[in-house]
Amino acid sequence: MNSRSSGILLHPTSLSNPYPIGDLGPSATAFVDFLVLSGQSWWQMLPIGPTGIGNSPYQSSSAFAGNQFLLSPDLLIEHGFLNRGDIESHVPGAPGKVDYFAMEQLKLKWFKKAYEQFEKKGGMVKRLEFEAFVRAESFWLNDFSLYLAVRDNEGTGDWTKWARELRTRKPEALVRARKHFTDDIRYHQFIQWQFSIQWKELRAYCESKAVQLIGDIPLFVSHESADVWVHPEIFKLDADGNMTVVAGVPPDYFTKTGQRWGEPVYRWDVLQGQNYNWWIERLRTALGRFGVIRLDHFIGYVRTYEVPSGDLTAENGQYQPGGGSAFFEAVSKALGSLPFIAEDLGVLTPEVIALREQLNLPGSRVLQFEFESELEKNIFPSKELPVNSVVYTGTHDNDTTEGWYRKLPTTQRKSLRKHLGANDQTVVRAMILAAMASRADRVIVPAQDLLDLGTEARMNIPGTVEGNWQWRLKDDALTTELAQRLRNLTGTCGRLGSEGHHSPPLRPDDNPSEKNAKLGHEPYEGQNHLNDQTDKYRHHAEGELKAEGKGNK
Repeated sequence: MNSRSSGILLHPTSLSNPYPIGDLGPSATAFVDFLVLSGQSWWQMLPIGPTGIGNSPYQSSSAFAGNQFLLSPDLLIEHGFLNRGDIESHVPGAPGKVDYFAMEQLKLKWFKKAYEQFEKKGGMVKRLEFEAFVRAESFWLNDFSLYLAVRDNEGTGDWTKWARELRTRKPEALVRARKHFTDDIRYHQFIQWQFSIQWKELRAYCESKAVQLIGDIPLFVSHESADVWVHPEIFKLDADGNMTVVAGVPPDYFTKTGQRWGEPVYRWDVLQGQNYNWWIERLRTALGRFGVIRLDHFIGYVRTYEVPSGDLTAENGQYQPGGGSAFFEAVSKALGSLPFIAEDLGVLTPEVIALREQLNLPGSRVLQFEFESELEKNIFPSKELPVNSVVYTGTHDNDTTEGWYRKLPTTQRKSLRKHLGANDQTVVRAMILAAMASRADRVIVPAQDLLDLGTEARMNIPGTVEGNWQWRLKDDALTTELAQRLRNLTGTCGRLGSEGHHSPPLRPDDNPSEKNAKLGHEPYEGQNHLNDQTDKYRHHAEGELKAEGKGNK
């Protein structure tokens, strides 16, 4: 990740297709083609595991499994598990919005048909491939499939409410359950096999086009998950499996009572005694799917804010140490290099900064936050951004840049326009330009910002459950004109990366010398020339932006 590059943040559920939800099929490869056409090197996604409460990808029933609803019916047909007639009568999805109810009704029916077709006419080759997959993924797959079978039978994912012998995983009870639910377990294994096949095809297509995938790993896992049921010893639970403390963040300027996230907290001492085996297997699985991983809530690897589970607010919590450097040393020893992005947003302590620097991980910067804190100081934040960082205009938890801008106080909007040399109509494009022209090695822009969309396209509002994770691209939203405009900007800012024509690294691969270089305090070789080029582009682009609107207002 050591050359100037850029990419787009878009979750597969947001892709446009004839179904109620985006998936890994033709719309995904079409998006890769758009990335190539627009000169982008990266496709960043949200977590791709099974979703939980409110359809959140950050509340999953497994830290290893893939989201079954990302399976493409078109690819199931192509692979011989469905016929076109099986899906022709479906109701098309609404444009611009995921329909989760229709998704579940339709796709579960299609998946059952695909599984039945496999069992009846799968053939020896496919059966051997399936059995090989089950063996290769045995660390998590068998228990996850059993968890789903029992969950569906018990009517709840809260395993603490199951029959005691299953809740406590008595060996004889597990043997009986596996025998009783044999067909259900095999069905869930089949679904994960098909997810693996479709994912590998997508990643191979990305690699053939010189596009890399960036994944996202939440630090915490849901209590209602196979992982906590199978490995209760690595979480802070009582004898009945209930959480004694939950993760959160303390009160601050934004939240007077703090945030109570509700996920179980790790016993890092137990994990260390197990040589972090569960975590290493989790990361191994993720790196088999993605080239780079965003570590959500990186601060939590240094210290975790724990709230008593019975509290309704986070006011009475306290910090406890996380895995720290010992954890990452074990990961590096087991897996080699650490192609991670540290999502280090929030209050950074010296310990967090020291760990990130020790690991030489790029940190995260969000221009909405950067500008919002500096608007009254007349400082242009993009010139101050570290080279070893990943810059976003916004994230899935932010409003879109257009929505954010419209909600700023009048004086701040005026100040921002002055900073950017933009007007009301061109401020979002100017924000993207500021990110692209910055010194940061990597820039990721949410698709909503590329399309200049407002609050209606927001992906998530933290702290709420209903109405999130629904936004989708409309048909033909990603036009050739948009791709060409983005490609021109990307090339001028030294980030062009499509079709294998990557810009040369601006800093050495070996020896990122010195602390100042790693922190971006001094420009790397070629940076002065790049600054000249981007300054020229900025002046040119500002003229174009003004011409498109009606002048600064």
